Amino acid sequence: METIKNIIIGFGKGGKTLAKFLAQHGEQVLVVEKSKQMYGGTCINIACLPSKRLIIEAAHGTSFEDAVDGKNVMTAQLRQKNYQMLASEDNITVLDGTAHFTGNHTINVQTPDGKELTYKGERIFINTGATPSIPDIPGLKNSPFLLNSTDAMNQDKLPRELVIIGGGYIGLEFANMFASFGSRVTILDHHKSLLPREDDDVAEMVIQNFKDNGVKFEVGVNIKDISEQDEQAAITFTRGDNRETTIFADKILAATGRQPETASLDLQNTDIKVDKKGAIVVNDLLQTNVSNVWAIGDVKGGPQFTYISLDDFRIIKDELFGNKERRVSDRLIVPTNVFIEPSLAQVGLTEKEAQKQGKDYLLFKMPAAAIPKAKVLKDTRGLLKVLVDPQTNLIIGATLYIQEAQEIINMVVLAMRAKLPYQMLRDQIYTHPTISEAFNDLFKKPVNN
Repeated sequence: METIKNIIIGFGKGGKTLAKFLAQHGEQVLVVEKSKQMYGGTCINIACLPSKRLIIEAAHGTSFEDAVDGKNVMTAQLRQKNYQMLASEDNITVLDGTAHFTGNHTINVQTPDGKELTYKGERIFINTGATPSIPDIPGLKNSPFLLNSTDAMNQDKLPRELVIIGGGYIGLEFANMFASFGSRVTILDHHKSLLPREDDDVAEMVIQNFKDNGVKFEVGVNIKDISEQDEQAAITFTRGDNRETTIFADKILAATGRQPETASLDLQNTDIKVDKKGAIVVNDLLQTNVSNVWAIGDVKGGPQFTYISLDDFRIIKDELFGNKERRVSDRLIVPTNVFIEPSLAQVGLTEKEAQKQGKDYLLFKMPAAAIPKAKVLKDTRGLLKVLVDPQTNLIIGATLYIQEAQEIINMVVLAMRAKLPYQMLRDQIYTHPTISEAFNDLFKKPVNN
């Protein structure tokens, strides 16, 4: 059994960045990845980048087939670049295979050619990500029409009729994309209302814009079963009155979240603890309950974002080579973004959350139609909402539903982290025409004071 200084299981964002860093500090690293199609991790291969590429192509009127071909070229280039980034390092070995724990610090790796290799790691970093969760609906898991989020981006042909199960952020992004390509999209969700965390005015505007784009919504439904009729999927569901309705689709996309990928690790051979959802339990430094074993990224549960995985790397880097000051609990101001049209970005408190907490706030709000750049972009849908603490003039939350929201939300985050009063954004000199210059007008006067 060979002993390795650092074993990283999974080629995701946090793990690959850590591998490069450790190697450049003269340490030996073994990176185990079960699929050559996943070099670089989930984001560049099956999530963030390819999905956003397709969303943009759809908005630009590209055909679905050409968009998928272009996406495939991009991901292949990124995979090769990421592989070379690690494989070119003298201190890094990239091993294709599936890792199974045989003890707290020992693994068995089954390679594609049938070999079994055993290793002991002085340090082990688990970075296996998450996998799509398929709901337990009769007939769904074995349906030939079923797609998960990965499958949906690799179709050779655009589905004419698409049913999406789940009206959360993932479901909305795919609905936006496929509807823009020309599919007739229906979203089924068991909740009685969609986007429950968002303020009502924002949620209503988002849903109406989807409806205007041809997307149909069936909410508060219970899906009874999935079957096949006349070479299509037949989806039967009931509403509150228990009346049955059956709709038909060429494909069914399950957009019901992702679960930590721990099932294949054989953690039962270790003392490593997992929670009831299968996520690896870590402390504030991403350490598991087993000494010198860490978990990075989606596999530990919590927010499933590439930038969270990157920050996980920073925490471990600081622990091993820095001042040991960074903590998971430091991440109090983290933005999110839903890549729909227009984009929906959020950070901090919504107005609904502030009211629930009994917080006093100044509300600044304006429609996207008042921004010159929105007219230039030919999309005046949406609005901007920012909440400010009246005592400190500090921003406590923002919801931006507008073109380019994914960019300007970072300005708000920076102001929040630096504890800058909102007047800094109000009085800034911006280039023109830009979406960011909307802050000049947005912050002139609160609407609730």
